[in-house]
Amino acid sequence: MSSARSGGRVLPARPGDPKRVGPYRIIGRLGSGGMGTVHAGLDATGLRVAVKVVHPLQAEDPEFRARFRREVQLSARVQGSCLIPLLAADSETESPWLATAYAPGLTLDQHLATYGPLAGSTLYALATGTAQALAAIHAAGVVHRDVKPQNVILTPAGPRVLDFGIAHAADGTSVTRTGIMTGTPGWISPEHYRTGTAGPEGDVFAWGALVAYAATGRLPFGTGAPDVVAYHVMSEEPDLHGLPDELRAIVESALAKEPGSRPTASDAAAECAGLLAAQATQVIPAGAEPTLVGDLVAAQWDLPAVDDPTWHPPARSGRRLVGIAVAASVVIGGLTGAALALQPGKTETPPSSSQPPHFSTPSTGIATPASSTASTQATESPTSSPVDAEEATITTWRTARRAKGEAEIETEAALGHDVGLGVGEEYNYSGQFEVSYAPPRKEIYIAISGPTVESRVIQGVAKNVCLSLRMMAGIYKDLPYDQYVLVDNTTPAAPVIVWEDDFRANTGCVTQTIERNATDQGQDPDWHPTEDGLAAARIPSVDKDEIRVATEAVHQLFVEWNGNSWLFHDPRYINDENTSIGFAPHEGVMYVWATKPEWDQNTREEWGQTAAGVACQAVLSESRARQDWSYAQYAVAVLDGAGGTEFLRWGSVGSCAS
Repeated sequence: MSSARSGGRVLPARPGDPKRVGPYRIIGRLGSGGMGTVHAGLDATGLRVAVKVVHPLQAEDPEFRARFRREVQLSARVQGSCLIPLLAADSETESPWLATAYAPGLTLDQHLATYGPLAGSTLYALATGTAQALAAIHAAGVVHRDVKPQNVILTPAGPRVLDFGIAHAADGTSVTRTGIMTGTPGWISPEHYRTGTAGPEGDVFAWGALVAYAATGRLPFGTGAPDVVAYHVMSEEPDLHGLPDELRAIVESALAKEPGSRPTASDAAAECAGLLAAQATQVIPAGAEPTLVGDLVAAQWDLPAVDDPTWHPPARSGRRLVGIAVAASVVIGGLTGAALALQPGKTETPPSSSQPPHFSTPSTGIATPASSTASTQATESPTSSPVDAEEATITTWRTARRAKGEAEIETEAALGHDVGLGVGEEYNYSGQFEVSYAPPRKEIYIAISGPTVESRVIQGVAKNVCLSLRMMAGIYKDLPYDQYVLVDNTTPAAPVIVWEDDFRANTGCVTQTIERNATDQGQDPDWHPTEDGLAAARIPSVDKDEIRVATEAVHQLFVEWNGNSWLFHDPRYINDENTSIGFAPHEGVMYVWATKPEWDQNTREEWGQTAAGVACQAVLSESRARQDWSYAQYAVAVLDGAGGTEFLRWGSVGSCAS
């Protein structure tokens, strides 16, 4: 949903504008477009968001709603340093809406109209960041379809690509049902004009035009009547006069007439990152903190911070709004509000806070319980012995009650959302999850009913329950619970306690025996990573293959680790600002490190295992693909930010070759 923006300034609300959309208080407008209106909103903590509400006429179209729902789901998977994260959405309400983080700044076309073309490192950073964003979009199975200057915001921290996947949802196929071509002249690919095809290659074509426009202030195929521009796009060469020579080759290939002759967005990002890193190497002083690709974009970006006093909220009361917990529980696997309705093949509307729901959601998981206290497979009959003060029993489960009060109701809603979508579709398990509470014992019970449940599914449920409860305990400080208990009720005549753990003590929500007990797992006895090697890895690489491998690996690490931790204030959350990958050529080692002094040992060990798996596969894949690849070992570390380093895992490609 593209919109006419106000350059980061909040415009006054108009008569008829909503006072609240979902959990967000609306304070004004940011703009409007053909598909709807973009409102400026604040959540209960003062977080600035852009809330896009669909026009009523579009909302009445069932086909539009179906496309909107599908594309919102896809967009929720996309994560990258130059993308604007999707925070929440409701596609089932009367006026569908979605909320993204607010990105201050002018759009690219507004900036060029005011200040002229970009140059130097800022231009290279724009090219790198926007290509990186498209690569992340395409990796998630989404095609942007509307790459243009109006959809790129130049924030103080770097470029941000707007509306990834939403343009697809708004426009559907490349040609509307009436046969009218959609898109903006000058940003439409040749194949789109010829056949209506709009795939990732079309996004790359528009990216090439975008970079040329940013560098010169001119559209590479000129302006004029739409049919004239279309002829130029399909038949003539682009005007790249004024584009730096270093960028010309990659932009020319992106603007090739044939889709198959263009680079992928990932290749374009790696090429531009190499150019940007070369510039950064020339200006970074000895001993300075080097960076990965996302950091390089931010480091070489040179635009001032902007602010608008309209955003600053007045003092608010301490009362927490009903519904904010559900919004806060949005993770990369799903969305708030219509989370259950967003699942494939499901039509339920989300539960209201007045009626505690039964959750019918797919579920997946991993291996076996974490410790002896968390893995008791205590089979009991329905007529169990009296309540044990230490362990949960079927009797204590049967005497637990349903949710009462805001905190418990919202916790139940968050559990249904996060468990269903967090362990979702991978194992193709469809069951129901019923939540109940035992306040005197400080226990929350989650009973699983439906098809027979495997142990790996149980462990996946346990991890997601732990993560969700830790988050809710942070929102509702007085939540009087610390234990959670999973009950296998798939055979109602013989329910079984299959999991019990303390979610407050298990700060990393570790649920695998190997994570807690095998601290030496993944450590090669034949060699040890070194501080010198890590120091070498922290020097920015100018090798495009190293940059490509690091970029792909760190993106995969974000996907695998963040999981239910996509709330930025979650201490588990990692991003380009605290996580990096680099290479030590003299050792032949790829190093992965995170600067997270706040992590406890459980979290460090769990992250070490995840990062080691990603690193080993990355080095192995490249070794198999290229004979001249010189890296056969990897190492994973956590830095405390004050000079301390803890190496957690290290090994050779042979350790993951199987």
